[in-house]
Amino acid sequence: MNQKLKSIIKIIFKALLWAILALVAIIVLLLVYFNWPAKVPDQQFGMGVTFSSRYSKDIGLDWKENYTAMLDDLEMRKIRVPVYWDLVEPEQGKYDFADVDWQLDEAGKRGAEVILVVGQKVPRWPECFIPKWAENDDQLRKAQLIKEIKKVVERYKDHPAVKYWQVENEPFLKFGICPPLDTTLLDSEISMVRYTDPSRPVIVTDSGELSLWVQAAKRADIFGTTMYRTIWKKGVGYFEYPIGPRFFQFKHWLIKTFAHQDKAIVIELQGEPWIAGWTVSRPLEEQYASMNPDQLKENVEFAKKTGFSDIYVWGVEWWYWLKKTQNDPSLWDTAKEIYRLPK
Repeated sequence: MNQKLKSIIKIIFKALLWAILALVAIIVLLLVYFNWPAKVPDQQFGMGVTFSSRYSKDIGLDWKENYTAMLDDLEMRKIRVPVYWDLVEPEQGKYDFADVDWQLDEAGKRGAEVILVVGQKVPRWPECFIPKWAENDDQLRKAQLIKEIKKVVERYKDHPAVKYWQVENEPFLKFGICPPLDTTLLDSEISMVRYTDPSRPVIVTDSGELSLWVQAAKRADIFGTTMYRTIWKKGVGYFEYPIGPRFFQFKHWLIKTFAHQDKAIVIELQGEPWIAGWTVSRPLEEQYASMNPDQLKENVEFAKKTGFSDIYVWGVEWWYWLKKTQNDPSLWDTAKEIYRLPK
């Protein structure tokens, strides 16, 4: 190897080394910034929950009793309600809106406001809820999805309890048992909602930790982020994200800068365990390992420090399950304290 070639290799090696060191330094500085202490800003926060009638029923509860208790005992006045496509259109062209009607009417009686979630991917596992008659025909699924969304929006666009539409749930996150993302379809869904009801804002959501938010935020009138702190991952076990509230403030700056989106809320704050398998099938000790009264309070405090105006917490069905079936009202009572504090 001649001297000239050796010199070139040496220069390249040094450049790579300096690039790696610079990258490591940037990562370290960002982690320091993301975890730098933050204070709760002097502002009011709108506190809400996501309620899934389906999940409440799946874990053995009377979901209407659960919903009523949420409204009356927790005095909940901000609720995110999924519309499950496979439940409202079990047969093609035949609709059953009785359960959605009931939830909206009960919310309306109490002056509560609702985010109504439409689409094929809505809250709760397995994330996508496509009717069996549409599962195996891609063209049919896409065409009928647009029709179903139009039907839902037409039905509820004059309902006083509906304040926002959310179109799909974390559509850019590869999570759940779902068809591949089709951005053309997503844009058609959003356009259909806006065309059918131009009076209400459209929310589009994305993963708080695993996305840059820009693709979702640029399509939205209001952007919604999830916020999970302790998760379980196969091969790793329990894992706590090494980030503080400033991480979310930084990503809010990103969408202000690159998506021209200033309006953002916490659409889904962790309020129940994230564990292997079905939550309520695991021992209580394991459930409490990642969620308990102290952790719930800490998570709400964490979310407030990000400065987002509205915070919708995840887990109200599980809190009620603990109270009703496990004789443990501690999470429910903690939530009661949180929601009755000045917002």
